[in-house]
Amino acid sequence: MINLRNLFLAAASLFVSAAVFAQTYEYPFQNPDLPDEERIDNLLSLMTLEEKIATFSGLGVPRLGVAHPGSSEAIHGIVRGGATDLENFVRVSQLDRARAPQQQTAPALVHSTAFPQGYGLGETWDKEILRMVGEVMAVEARYHSWKTGRNCLVLWAPNADLARDPRWGRTEEAFGEDPFLVARLAVEEIKGMQGDDPKYWSTATVMKHFLANSNEDGRTRTSSDFDEALFRDYYSYGFWKGVVDGGSRSLMTAYNKYNGIPCSTNDFIHEILIDEWGMDGQILNDGSALTLLVTDHKWAADKKEAVKLTVEAGITRILDRFDEEMLAAVKEGLLSEEVVDRNTRFNLRTMLRLGLMDNSDANPYKDMGFTDVAPWETDDHKAKARLAAQKSVVLLKNEGGLLPLDKNKVKKIAVFGNRAEEVLKDWYGALPAYEVSALTGLQNAVEGTDVEVRFMKWDSDGEGQKLAQWADVAIVCVGNHPTTSPDWRWDKIQAPWADGNVAGDGREAVDRRSLELETEDLIKVVWQANPNTVVALISSFPYAIDWTQDNVPAILHITQCGQELGNALADVIFGDYNPAGRTTQTWVRDILDLPNMLDYDIRNGRTYMYFKGEPLYPFGFGLSYTEFAYSGLKVKNAGEGVKVSFDLKNVGGRDGEEVVQVYVKAPGDDAAKRLRGFERIAVPAGKKVKVEIVIPQEDLMLWNIDEHKFKLSEGAYEFMVGASSADIRLNSTIRL
Repeated sequence: MINLRNLFLAAASLFVSAAVFAQTYEYPFQNPDLPDEERIDNLLSLMTLEEKIATFSGLGVPRLGVAHPGSSEAIHGIVRGGATDLENFVRVSQLDRARAPQQQTAPALVHSTAFPQGYGLGETWDKEILRMVGEVMAVEARYHSWKTGRNCLVLWAPNADLARDPRWGRTEEAFGEDPFLVARLAVEEIKGMQGDDPKYWSTATVMKHFLANSNEDGRTRTSSDFDEALFRDYYSYGFWKGVVDGGSRSLMTAYNKYNGIPCSTNDFIHEILIDEWGMDGQILNDGSALTLLVTDHKWAADKKEAVKLTVEAGITRILDRFDEEMLAAVKEGLLSEEVVDRNTRFNLRTMLRLGLMDNSDANPYKDMGFTDVAPWETDDHKAKARLAAQKSVVLLKNEGGLLPLDKNKVKKIAVFGNRAEEVLKDWYGALPAYEVSALTGLQNAVEGTDVEVRFMKWDSDGEGQKLAQWADVAIVCVGNHPTTSPDWRWDKIQAPWADGNVAGDGREAVDRRSLELETEDLIKVVWQANPNTVVALISSFPYAIDWTQDNVPAILHITQCGQELGNALADVIFGDYNPAGRTTQTWVRDILDLPNMLDYDIRNGRTYMYFKGEPLYPFGFGLSYTEFAYSGLKVKNAGEGVKVSFDLKNVGGRDGEEVVQVYVKAPGDDAAKRLRGFERIAVPAGKKVKVEIVIPQEDLMLWNIDEHKFKLSEGAYEFMVGASSADIRLNSTIRL
């Protein structure tokens, strides 16, 4: 018999629940307790065609209460709305190439913490630093969004491209030439940027640029050609790991073709990125790439066809003007609304994970407790900027122990060079609230002492040599200009887009035409007057500084743009910080050591894996103010991987860090060796530590072309442990 009382109570309960739901959520998609895809289904069903198309421009759905997610460049700091230091630098439009109007002051609220360029972050070889940088950028993006009401929650970083050639203009953005190094650093930065909440992201990451975009000249029409093995083992490896290990779900496709097909219309978007790797967030093309399918690639007859090809291929966000063409393509039946819906889901999924589809208290990023004190103004973020810069410094030479300088002995310091007085910006640099030049950093370091620092930019009429003779030590600060402009104010002259004023400089849209350092003659004349010369190479990429290496006793490398550049450089020069940065590219001695720029088959002599010459500085190289001894190597199977263990002892007189590197030579592999493990380890002077690095079997696999999958080869594997790719201290062989 039916219990009418219970039935009545159950019905009343359902009625009350429905009433509460109706009061709390106007639409089901706002209910955080519903499954994600169910929420997206509901929101999609409520949207007009025009609103769906608007998400392809990166917009939200304001009519339904879903805010715009917004976006920002974030290679080494948040670039709010693309703004940079307008007093020193202006980006010339790629489309109209018109000079931007002069502005007297920078717009408000464009400041952010400025870290070293991506290349410098790579030179830290420090996974914790990359996660820290990601966390700082995420916090500052959230602060910008909270403070201005204009979100910038989709961050275009990290750059997972590989710096296979030092002539590449965007070398400054990349972590380095090795896929394993790039992958591990990208994974950590992604984790820092997205946070560790299982449901919500602090910010969404967009890796770029997929795929094999490492030439700028002709990039909008050229094809990067190579086989399936290089696709998997090299060019796509960092992106793959960024997805499967880091949790990134979005990326930006490259301008170029891959094996004859433009990347923004390539089958790999669906076949590999979406179906195989499981990417389900925003997939972007690059700026104006839609138009370039018509004008440069000649792939589409008109913009309407370009929209059809792009959207059907899987692109969900288009960095171009396209709204009218997409609407017309749907209405004319050239592009189905079902495909538009499919791609819109990817954009909505990103908004959902950013917490933009509900106002739930469960979202840890809903209220982050911000005050009017900006994060970049805090001592915490300033200290992190300084630490990242310190960690990025590479000591390339230190003959006779000239460094570190002793303030009790060195009383007169002469500083020279066109990179001493300012911290320059690059195309994607954040605008810091302050910046410390090399000269200012050195002056700060000796403040309150009897050490005197004098400066002269050039050796004019022999006065520079007189100053060098006066000094106990001369420090020459030279390097590239990140915008390829000469050392004049931007409002006086600016290099046109895709052109440069100095052959050895490069940036986006222009590759370097020389590896020679234009200002190496300044080093020569200073050294002639004072052999106690230190060169601070402040640059975005390697130079063939053969003469300097052969003659000058001390050389340091640090990249451009970090707000704490000067303090970090001084910390190292005076020994307050013991350097442990490492090169992330093979620094060649001559441009003739390099294959043709468009030869993407790295087996023909690129990277430490295939380079046949004698490098100026090998991959993974860097010196310290102390020495380390390696001993007791043991290599053994450990479950689904191999455990490499050894003792590392600091045998010098200073506390320091060593970047230990594990390389593997697999059976049948045509590469000389491949990096498969690394750690940056601090060891006090005189102490010994046990190092253990477990390498999963997956990281020992290479792509098998016949079986179209990663596969572990059977046979003997040689494990090599050392301080660089050319400095192997221990080795052992094990069969797998």
